[in-house]
Amino acid sequence: MPEPARILLVANRTAATDGLRDAVRARAARGPVRFHLVVPAHPHGLHKVVDPQEGDHGEAQQRLEQALPQLSAAAGAPVTGHVGDAEPLMAIEDALNQAHYDEIVISTLPRRISRWLHLDLVSKARGSGLPVTHVEAKDDVQSADAEMPVA
Repeated sequence: MPEPARILLVANRTAATDGLRDAVRARAARGPVRFHLVVPAHPHGLHKVVDPQEGDHGEAQQRLEQALPQLSAAAGAPVTGHVGDAEPLMAIEDALNQAHYDEIVISTLPRRISRWLHLDLVSKARGSGLPVTHVEAKDDVQSADAEMPVA
């Protein structure tokens, strides 16, 4: 039996959206696969300017905990995950240095509001040499945010 493909999922506000669940479900249908989700910590307020490397790990941890059961259900198997560096490209590079992956799936907010797309994250991630799939969230981001518990 072939070794399952290892897929690195990268998402923050879109971690628990239909688009990412659909992408996981579709990829799992193609053959044996294991998924790992990295949620980059998200800098807030003045931290975006003063110290963008200092992200909010609490909020990222909540998103991770909300998304993992949903993604696991979509994958038909447990999905693992961790909170990564506040800089999304660094979070990807750290994950790639810690484990072997065969593919990367990056889930972003819609193009008009996505900081990651403005940073050209998808193209930069392709520099890893791995195939990269981009999933752009639709309007389900607000509903996913509404489901986030308030700390």
